[in-house]
Amino acid sequence: MKKVRIGIIGLGAMGYGHCKNVRSIEDVSLTCVCDNDEALARERGREFGVPYFSDSRQLINSGLCDAIIVVVPHWFHPDVSIYALSKGLHVLCEKPLAVTVSDAERMVKAAKKYKRIFAVMHQMRTEPFFKKAKEIMESDIIGKIHRTLCVDLWYRSQAYYDSGTWRATWKGEGGGVLINQAPHIIDLFIALAGLPVKVEAKTRTKLHKIEVEDEVCAFLEYKNGAWGYYYTTTCEPIRNFYMEFAGEKGKMIIDGYKIKLYRYSAYLSVFTRKAKNMWESLNVKEEIYNFESNTSTAQMEMIKNFAETILKKEKLFATGRDGLNTIEFINACILSGKKKKPVTIPVDRKEYDEFMAGLKKLSKPKKNVKVQIATDPRLLR
Repeated sequence: MKKVRIGIIGLGAMGYGHCKNVRSIEDVSLTCVCDNDEALARERGREFGVPYFSDSRQLINSGLCDAIIVVVPHWFHPDVSIYALSKGLHVLCEKPLAVTVSDAERMVKAAKKYKRIFAVMHQMRTEPFFKKAKEIMESDIIGKIHRTLCVDLWYRSQAYYDSGTWRATWKGEGGGVLINQAPHIIDLFIALAGLPVKVEAKTRTKLHKIEVEDEVCAFLEYKNGAWGYYYTTTCEPIRNFYMEFAGEKGKMIIDGYKIKLYRYSAYLSVFTRKAKNMWESLNVKEEIYNFESNTSTAQMEMIKNFAETILKKEKLFATGRDGLNTIEFINACILSGKKKKPVTIPVDRKEYDEFMAGLKKLSKPKKNVKVQIATDPRLLR
């Protein structure tokens, strides 16, 4: 049986995890690895018994792989991915797809130009609760959306931000909670409700000594007239995510890995106009669905889906375009919050690029850095 030969570029904690994942999947084989730290590349190459490189272009041009997984710092995602696509390789890129939507757009266009598979590691799309939520939305059970809500709560200590010179800096990361922790839930939120057409956000640094945002709230407007609210932070110790989608025929609530579905007995707008009794209300039927998380296997499922798309033309769980939409939303929130003005979507690419270039120039070297290299223990196999 033919296998997809995969090379992994970036061998930090996340890249190391992907090396182990690839070796556990039937349709793929790990054939080469790369990191700009030559000693680390050598160590991983010897551990997994594959050729190693310290230059990503050498790996891409080696002829040893059919596809790559890109696990380098955010700012380098576009250059590595586009070069690989131009050389005929398929690409699975870690989130966030890019820091700026203009870069994300270049990546998507390159995949189309060179006719390669281009996926993004939005692994929460493999979660059972999301698959059910998507089914509900696509079946039109709740009808036309009137309102959305998304709350995404995280916690990070100062030690986390002090663990790397690049963390929580405009020059090293291109943002704070929005670009690092939030992309996964933003991706699900957009997949279920679509992109808003206007964002009015507030961003601030509330708890940490960092130059980027650790708290964000945003008012959203949609093409159909619906309103929405979005909030995220790294300042709340109790991890949770929560979404609401209120529609004409019902309502869906996602509370962590639980879904509550409410079916109305009539169309809301019709009932509201025709009800005779001043206290009369709709009859509502509640359905509750509980799901287990697949966090420990989600990334493996994404890699398997990537390989099956290459070999068997399966449908990607998360495309480059999906990754672009997430960056569109993130850029809109950052631009609106920093410039204190409403921002329309699509974001003005030139304005955002100039804005981000200015922030990078103001970015200051970090002091008191105590380097730690470790991934979230909940993702360890």
